[in-house]
Amino acid sequence: MKLRLDRRLIRNFDYYLLLTTVALCAIGTLTLYSATYGLEGLTDPLHFVKRQLLFAGLGFGLMLLIIFIDYIDFSNWAGYLYVFNLFLLGLVLVVGEEEKGAMRRIQIGFFDLQPSEIAKVIIIITLARLLAEKEGQLANFKDLLPALAATALPMALIFFQPDLGTSLVFLAVLLVMLYVAGAQGRHLALLIGAGLAVAPLFWFYLLKPYQKSRLLVFINPEMDPTGQGFQLLQSMIGIGSGGLFGKGFANSTQVRLGFLPDHYTDMIFSVFGEEMGYVGAVVLLLLYFFLIYRILWISTQAKDQFGALLCCGVAVMFAFQILVNIGMTISIMPVTGIPLPFMSYGNNALLVNLVSIGLVLNVALRRHKIQF
Repeated sequence: MKLRLDRRLIRNFDYYLLLTTVALCAIGTLTLYSATYGLEGLTDPLHFVKRQLLFAGLGFGLMLLIIFIDYIDFSNWAGYLYVFNLFLLGLVLVVGEEEKGAMRRIQIGFFDLQPSEIAKVIIIITLARLLAEKEGQLANFKDLLPALAATALPMALIFFQPDLGTSLVFLAVLLVMLYVAGAQGRHLALLIGAGLAVAPLFWFYLLKPYQKSRLLVFINPEMDPTGQGFQLLQSMIGIGSGGLFGKGFANSTQVRLGFLPDHYTDMIFSVFGEEMGYVGAVVLLLLYFFLIYRILWISTQAKDQFGALLCCGVAVMFAFQILVNIGMTISIMPVTGIPLPFMSYGNNALLVNLVSIGLVLNVALRRHKIQF
C-alpha cells in the first residue's frame, strides 16, 4: 500500500463531485439543526448537530485517506474486508443493543457501530472484485453464482437483525452491478422471477408483524391513521403544507408541534419539504441527480473494469436510498427505515457515504494510466 499522490494525478481530481457532496452535507446539517433545535429532553440544543459535524469531519478525513490509496489495493483487500464484515454482522446479533425491536448496533464508547451500514460499501468492493475477474465470462448462469453467494450471506445476516431496508439495498446493487458487468438479460429476469416466486414465503414466515403493517399501510395509509399510518400521513401533510416556497427555515409545524416521528432521521425530507417547499425540494433533487450523474460519468472514464463497477455500485446505492427514502415520505414507497444520504442524522451512514465518495474520487484520479 502506497500513501502517495503523484502530482500528475491532481488534474484528474473531480471538484464537481466534491463540491456537490459538500453542498449536500451543508444542507443536511442546516436541516438537522432546524429539525432538532429546542427538542424536549436535550440538555444541549445542538447535540445532534455537533455529533453530525464531528462525524462529517471524520468522514472527510477518511475520504482524504482513501484518495491517497490506489483503489486497486481495495480489490486486493476485498476478501479480508468481506470476512471482517461477516464477523461484525454476526457479532451484532450476539452482543448488539436492541433498538425498536432490532439488533443493529454495537456500543463502542460514544459511538454506536452499525455493521449493516459498513456492509453496503464492502459488498460493492467485493462484487466489483468478483465481477471484474469474470469480465467477458458471464455467459452462463453458473458464472453468476460467486456474486450471488457473496451477497446472500451478509444480506441474510442483515435481514435477520431485522433490517429489511438495507437488505433491499443489497438486492438493487447486486442486480445493477451484474447487468453492468455483462450478465445475460434472461439470467437477470430469472433471478427477479425467483425473487417474486419466494415473496409469499417471506410474507407468511419471515416478515415481522410491524413489517407487514408497514407494507399494508403503504397501500392504504388511512387503514391505521393513529398507528402505523400516522407517520406517513403526517409526512404528507407536512410536505403538502409547504406549498411552493415553504414555511421558511426552522418553521416546520410538524416538528414544533411534535406530530412527525423520526423527523430528523428517516423523515428528514418531510421537514425540508415543509420548510423549503416545492422549489427547495426540486433544488435538492437536482443536487442528488448531479451527484449520481457525476459518479456514473466517472465510471465511464475508469481505466479498468474494477473501477467502473465500483462507481456503478456506489451510484446504485445512493440512487436506491434516495428513491426509497423520498418516496416513502410521499407514499409512493413503503416505509423501510432507509436514511436519506447526507441529510438524515446517522453517524454510520454519513461515514459510509463519505467513504464511498472517496472511492469514486479515487477512481477519477487514476482514470488515466501514467506514462513514464
